[in-house]
Amino acid sequence: MHEERGDLVLSEAEQFRALGHPLRHRLLMALRQRPATFAQLAAALGSTKGTVGYHVKILERAGLVRVAYTRQVRGGTERHYEPTSQRLRIARDAPVGGEFLVRAALAEMMPADKDAPDVTLLRHVRLTTGQARALAASIERFANGEHLTDQEDGQPYGVLLSLYRADIPVLPAE
Repeated sequence: MHEERGDLVLSEAEQFRALGHPLRHRLLMALRQRPATFAQLAAALGSTKGTVGYHVKILERAGLVRVAYTRQVRGGTERHYEPTSQRLRIARDAPVGGEFLVRAALAEMMPADKDAPDVTLLRHVRLTTGQARALAASIERFANGEHLTDQEDGQPYGVLLSLYRADIPVLPAE
């Protein structure tokens, strides 16, 4: 596990097991807003502090969250947790591929809202390796761009960008 351009590069089975549970995925998404305590996370997710604590500890052992800071309160120590990185990237040699993040995105998608933009496109193209590399670099630049920064008054949206080799049959020449 290492960081690349601010991304947490997922490569270990423990990381994928930790992210595979829907509540842990939601905890990680909530923590991307700001550091939070078990109580704050429990309130946001409609869960109990004990359940949240159990799942946060699994995320912490997998290297996905860490203690951002602690604070003394009424004779105890309150821990505020944060993600170890704002973005996830799957390592080339990971035990799973991009389908893992696609499933995660599907799980968090809400039904379409007539007042909110909702665009999902699937396009298949035939590219040379050089063209695929150029498109991958373009996707990276888009994902790293200023136009995708969080807005305080904004609504949550997911952006899933993927370039993948597709298993599409090729018709023989006529």
